[in-house]
Amino acid sequence: MIYQRTIAESTKVTGIGIHSGKRVTMKLHPAEDDTGIVFVRSDLPGAPRIKAHATNVGATENNTAIGEGQNVVHTIEHLLSAFYGLGINNVIVEIDGAEVPIMDGSSVSFVFLLKEIGLKNLSQSKKLLIIKEPVKVEFGDKWATIEPSKKLIVDSTIIFAHPIIKNQRFEFEFNCESYINEICRARTFGFVKDVDMLKKKGLAKGASLDNAVGLDDFKVMNPEGLRFVDEFVRHKILDTIGDISLLGYELAGKITTYKSGHHVHNLLCRKILENPNSYEVASIATLEAEVKESYALPSNVRVPAL
Repeated sequence: MIYQRTIAESTKVTGIGIHSGKRVTMKLHPAEDDTGIVFVRSDLPGAPRIKAHATNVGATENNTAIGEGQNVVHTIEHLLSAFYGLGINNVIVEIDGAEVPIMDGSSVSFVFLLKEIGLKNLSQSKKLLIIKEPVKVEFGDKWATIEPSKKLIVDSTIIFAHPIIKNQRFEFEFNCESYINEICRARTFGFVKDVDMLKKKGLAKGASLDNAVGLDDFKVMNPEGLRFVDEFVRHKILDTIGDISLLGYELAGKITTYKSGHHVHNLLCRKILENPNSYEVASIATLEAEVKESYALPSNVRVPAL
């Protein structure tokens, strides 16, 4: 049996928001079966709660945000990706600001933290959302599809007119161990030429080479260079996993994306949910061994050093 997971104990982390530039403290607390991931804005009157779900997504420009009005939380995708990567289904995320701290721009800091405090199996088995019929969404020249598969597979293509990136494609077959080794260290990235425009929109106020891969017209500006030759497309997969986790369940399906972003990912989630014939939700206990193996977390898995 592979059970739903939470964290073994409460913990906290402090950092800055990459878009707001503001310091924020985030506390993670264990939660019971079928709670899901719930954000609590502790700085607002009444400490309102927001369920991490695709139907609660608002802004999707350069990040994924949930909630509305004052009660919003931005840039949730890296944290959600780390939860999914470790098979964590139920956590209360208490946060005293409107944006999840960016840490180093990937999800590896969250993975380190979660493995350090430990995970806890709950009493109910995991539930998987199993894709039965293909679904496709398009937005301009960007698109994403999901089709039946026994495992979660993400096949991503990105295209940027930059000599370091150009066209990159990576197909990732999910399991917890491969997420840790192949995806979680991939950082977000941005272009120096876009910084002024983003700041005028209220974005990227906290961005630096400490929390993103920066590129000028010709090269990577970070002194340490890249963590993977194709770090850019691997980060796209990290984002996709975080965004698609907003369906509320772990998945059995193949996702293919082309030049996609947070908006397209949310369109895909919403279209799946609007078409109940396209999926079913089943206990992992009823599924084949190869499906279960994807979400088993080997006790000896180590987080690779940066």
